[in-house]
Amino acid sequence: MLLATACRTDEIVIPAEYDRLPIGATPHCDPIGLYVLNEGNMGSNKASIDYVDLENGLYARNLYAERNPSVIKELGDVGNDLQIYGSKLYAVLNSSHKIEVMDARTLVRIGQIDIPNCRYINFHKGKAYVTSYVGPIAIDPNAQPGAVYCVDTTTLSVIDKCTVGYQPEEMAITNERIYIANSGGYRKPNYDNTLSVVDIATMKQIQKITVAPNLHRVRKDAYGQLWVSSRGDEASIPSRLFVLDYKENSSQDIPCSDMCIHGDSLYFYSLAWSDKLEGNVVTYGIVNVRTKELVTDNFITDGTEREIEKPYGVAVNPDNGDIYVTDGKNYVSSGTVHCYSREGKRKWSMRAGDIPAHMVFLRRDKQ
Repeated sequence: MLLATACRTDEIVIPAEYDRLPIGATPHCDPIGLYVLNEGNMGSNKASIDYVDLENGLYARNLYAERNPSVIKELGDVGNDLQIYGSKLYAVLNSSHKIEVMDARTLVRIGQIDIPNCRYINFHKGKAYVTSYVGPIAIDPNAQPGAVYCVDTTTLSVIDKCTVGYQPEEMAITNERIYIANSGGYRKPNYDNTLSVVDIATMKQIQKITVAPNLHRVRKDAYGQLWVSSRGDEASIPSRLFVLDYKENSSQDIPCSDMCIHGDSLYFYSLAWSDKLEGNVVTYGIVNVRTKELVTDNFITDGTEREIEKPYGVAVNPDNGDIYVTDGKNYVSSGTVHCYSREGKRKWSMRAGDIPAHMVFLRRDKQ
């Protein structure tokens, strides 16, 4: 339902839209909701934030614009990551070269952090760590190495920086080390194939671990292992999932585009082009991180995965095990957020903004 219209000096603000969730309200639940960052197509300045209000059974679209009517150009261009730390919500806007910082409960803007070509964000002991391509957005065989920036979460100011590999993507923090996946995406076909290790105390790169070309995702599990995805070289080397522990590094014969860990289960999906089939091959699976065995090659059990055109994000509710999968569709129009039960049965689907991709749960105590 369309609620209201507000005006900025030079443009009309599109108000948030609210729809009822088919499952109804869930009073006293925790988490109480889920934020969804819609990337928006590059150059369109259409990044937006939706909110799944689980307590009240509502889906709110484009909530940031409604809560911040005085912010010119709204959220920004290309939403690349979304995380909550303390009472703040952080949205990484890649093409706008900034991180928008908001109150996690109200979505009211607190400020911004300016970092060039920023990609992903993580947190440790009051500091935020942000990966950055550093250089301009362009394919360039001579593209410069990237960096990880250290930000004080109280002042929202950059306080340190460390040069790492080429075009760094996601990172995981464990044992006072930052493990950063270097992609080398701008230097295609000469991709980077390393995981940078940065010592937090000194903000110095102390090691590079060779894994596979075009690294992207990094997740840590409860056993001290790192799960790392490689996008391959789009030719002879396919996408693969790797696990790194203190004893050895091993490859799983599993393609992976995105993943999340819930307990001992690593949920993943893969969207990979097949020349042989002349189309995309999509898989949805679960790996047991303790045994490193594939549990299932499809966590959607009711056949409704056929209605997902291009999966673009996955998250699992830490309380009830509900699985959320986003659909980017054609990347230029509204996507969809799907919710499945832990048994893989679809509970509901809702229209989202353009390219829904990144999700973070809001706990009752705001983390």
